[in-house]
Amino acid sequence: MKSLLKSSLALAIAVMMLVGLHMDVEAEAPALEAEAAILVDAETGEIVYQDNIDTSLPPASMSKMMAEYLVHQAIDEQSISWEDEVEISSKVAALSIRPGLANVPLRESQSYTVEELYEAMAVDSANGATVALAEHLAGSERAFVDEMNAKAEQLGMSDYKFVNASGLNNTSMAGEHPSGTGADEENMMSARDTAILAYNLLNDYPEILEIASEEEVLFGEGTNDEVVLENWNWMLPGFEQEYEGVDGLKTGSTNLAGNAFTGTVERDERRYISVVMRTESRNARFTETAKLYDYGFDVISENKYVEEGESLQGSSTLPVSQGRNDEVAVVAGDNISAYVEEGGKEPQIDTMLDSEKVDEEGNLQAPVKKGDVVGTIRLQTNGTGGEYLLDSMRVPNRVPLIADETIEEATWFSSALDNVGGLFNSIRYNAGDWMKNIL
Repeated sequence: MKSLLKSSLALAIAVMMLVGLHMDVEAEAPALEAEAAILVDAETGEIVYQDNIDTSLPPASMSKMMAEYLVHQAIDEQSISWEDEVEISSKVAALSIRPGLANVPLRESQSYTVEELYEAMAVDSANGATVALAEHLAGSERAFVDEMNAKAEQLGMSDYKFVNASGLNNTSMAGEHPSGTGADEENMMSARDTAILAYNLLNDYPEILEIASEEEVLFGEGTNDEVVLENWNWMLPGFEQEYEGVDGLKTGSTNLAGNAFTGTVERDERRYISVVMRTESRNARFTETAKLYDYGFDVISENKYVEEGESLQGSSTLPVSQGRNDEVAVVAGDNISAYVEEGGKEPQIDTMLDSEKVDEEGNLQAPVKKGDVVGTIRLQTNGTGGEYLLDSMRVPNRVPLIADETIEEATWFSSALDNVGGLFNSIRYNAGDWMKNIL
């Protein structure tokens, strides 16, 4: 057993030659002026930056991402269509003209398509349009709120509470808030849960970006209420705080929430999701988001440390006992990547052999077939990353170590030949020494 441990340790040390530890000063993560913030890899759900991400805070109109999700789900399930005509209730009509709220005017005498109302909700954050969609999908805003909470649980969110469809404080609804909710209640979500919602929205319904990235849309075309709606996301191209690659997603603002923003950005085939909550102004939510993106693109790199089929430097072969050959070539069975801060500690790689496939000396036992898993390669993350929005999203930081060739077990005859060959070489060597002494 001691021999096995020594052999595995030697292999681990050899494999660790793949990466070294940088001695530079570790880069500093950004200091944000926000009560909570998170930056996430949009493909894997890996957290790249976090600050106070599990505290429930008011998300304001970022709540509408849940309404968007449920609309897309209903379209996907064909329970509604984009062309459906939506009737406007007196409650929605009154809400749509209430001063001080983001809205488009909606009239009881007029019907609107799901698509029209959805665009008003996604681009202009129209509250009346959101409630109209809620009533159309679920029959009432109260029933829709129940669906919002059920979907949140299904998505794995844990620090949330939806009390209305729009994200307004219930006091803004002049007594028309959903039954069973408090008169001054407001939706609550943590930064992590907001990111989980955005992650699922982008991955399940990526077409959301077609609307979220629109600078403006025309609402009520050909009617007396025709109006151009301008996107509240000022990080989009053409706006004063534009940031290259931003194409979504949702702003939020109430007295209790302050100013918040869930964004997404893509550059060089890398996409991030960001959330900042309770910033001091509308501009600040974008300024602080830009700091996150600068950190993600300029300071953080996603490095591939192990590549599938790669022979590992310093340990490209392993010793084999009782085989036709005394060693076998080994390679990585998959890729391993990790996020690392510039100047920070690189991850370490180590390898452990399968104890059931080695003898007391730590050698693999023949026969070994090409493709056999003979051990495990593991990446030990020391720097940024390693935590995910949900444990179920976690990508294993270990991959199999694979035999890259077949080594047959030595037969009695081949072993005898090896012994005879060894004896012959010994006799020849000793005879040579004897002849030297005579001469």
